[in-house]
Amino acid sequence: MLYTRKGDTGTTKTFDAKPGERISKASCRTEALGAMDELNSFLGLCKVKAKDSRFKIKDLSMEDIVHQIQQSLFIVQAELAGAPKTIEMTKVENMEKLIDAMESEMPPIKTFFISGGTELAALFDVSRTLARKAERGIIRAVEDGEVKLGQGTLSYVNRLSSLLYGLARLTNYKASIKEEPPTYV
Repeated sequence: MLYTRKGDTGTTKTFDAKPGERISKASCRTEALGAMDELNSFLGLCKVKAKDSRFKIKDLSMEDIVHQIQQSLFIVQAELAGAPKTIEMTKVENMEKLIDAMESEMPPIKTFFISGGTELAALFDVSRTLARKAERGIIRAVEDGEVKLGQGTLSYVNRLSSLLYGLARLTNYKASIKEEPPTYV
């Protein structure tokens, strides 16, 4: 069933709720869950657009990388909702290896860049900003004591925007699009 009517009063249930216990849909925890859902949904669009990309990073297509991120985000969301799930540090280490591989193919970063270039790069830049928004929501929920997350999860969420930024840069680089820094005038 697509509806239950149980949330009509502005509350929702989490995995770790006691019987009959519900939390506000406006809590930091549910805001963080919503931001993660928004990011994961937007990454679906990135994945569809990435199907046309023909290059690989460490033998993974961009579509596969985005799919792996989406799978990991479901673990983060489950942990946020109180399920006994967490991101293991090996996922963070694998993410760092992907970022390092991308960086080794491109010129070093010396400034900020204006988003754009290819459509896919622009989509990855939007996903990067959604990842940062979700991270801020998660940190608020942690700092307010609404949720406790494992270190692997916190590291993964922090590293995610770097991976998405790398995907945006690499997409433009492979398309021979020159990055444009802001002029500040």
